[in-house]
Amino acid sequence: MQIKNGIHLAYCTNIHRGEGWNETFHGLNEYTLKVKEKVSQSDPFAIGLRLGYKAALELSETGSGNLDEFIKWLDHNNCYIFSINGFPYGQFHGSRVKEQVYSPDWTFDSRVEYTNLLFDILAKILPSGMSGSVSTLPGSFKEFIQDDIRQGNVIIENLARCGKHINDLIEKTGKDLHLGLEPEPLGWFENTPETLSFFKRFRNIHGDEFDNVIGVNYDTCHLAIEYENAKESLLLLKNNNIKISKIHLSSALKLKPNQQTVDSLKEYQDDVYLHQVIARLQNGDLIRFKDLPDAIENFLKGNCNDDEWRVHFHIPLHASPDSLFDDTRDHIKDTLSVLSSDPEMCKHLEMETYTWEVLPNSMQSNSVVDQLSLEYDWTLNSLRELKLF
Repeated sequence: MQIKNGIHLAYCTNIHRGEGWNETFHGLNEYTLKVKEKVSQSDPFAIGLRLGYKAALELSETGSGNLDEFIKWLDHNNCYIFSINGFPYGQFHGSRVKEQVYSPDWTFDSRVEYTNLLFDILAKILPSGMSGSVSTLPGSFKEFIQDDIRQGNVIIENLARCGKHINDLIEKTGKDLHLGLEPEPLGWFENTPETLSFFKRFRNIHGDEFDNVIGVNYDTCHLAIEYENAKESLLLLKNNNIKISKIHLSSALKLKPNQQTVDSLKEYQDDVYLHQVIARLQNGDLIRFKDLPDAIENFLKGNCNDDEWRVHFHIPLHASPDSLFDDTRDHIKDTLSVLSSDPEMCKHLEMETYTWEVLPNSMQSNSVVDQLSLEYDWTLNSLRELKLF
């Protein structure tokens, strides 16, 4: 939906299963239209579309009629697409994802081809006069990088190939399109200082040629986990002329590690997603753990001298965990406050709580539709407080 100052808000459909197009389309009919009925019956309803590689191929397949049918469906249901989540390439629900969510990374041609395909699709379905974004991983996963110079240069050149494709589409269609690289814990660049270093390295090779089409997807969960201040981070990005392509509104799990909280935290372990943990020591230093079981094991060995843990587990925006845990919604509020004072900073907002299937029962609403509706309520109320809605 469009809020004030030409800003658009959606929820990301990566919360629903959908590896192929039929399954993706089923999710839109089964869940998204029900959310629209609860949230925005009469006004145009924005969809933050997740398209994996298989779904993108099937949607765009010549002769299938799928894309034409989808465009008619959008029009008939008063819906529109302004953004596509292109981070997960393949399977994202129901089986082990973990670090494979980064595969293929930007060292592979297949990642370039997939992302270019997403832009081809977006250029065809994006409403006239509206900008369109695709979000993607921050180049790679740190663990995948064995030779930073060689692999880093490949990543940069592949991103430049994608940037050229975007520029060609802009020239051909006249539409405003841009790619957002999404820093997250243990990504090739995971925080604001590393993001600034990446863009400096990228510009040392390509100058400002792609400044308008390659920027950052700022995820409030990820940067909160890094113990960053939203106002400082966003100002640094702006002052370095780094485009904010999209903002993900998402909340992380926060806690004081002790025997009771760590025992209860085991309920948040799952075999599907990677739940990176960043622990802050009492002296302020940060220690990173690849996954939640690693942090728990370290604690049980008696090695914990941590003041706080922040866990990459997206929890519903409207509901804090039980009294043992806290959340990082303050980072969302601070981000929206910055946006309210500078509405031109970013036009794309997307709620992204993809963890519905692995949430503890105590954190689940009656249904995924109910959860999404409550997240809209919380977000829209937060926007009202800042006079953005």
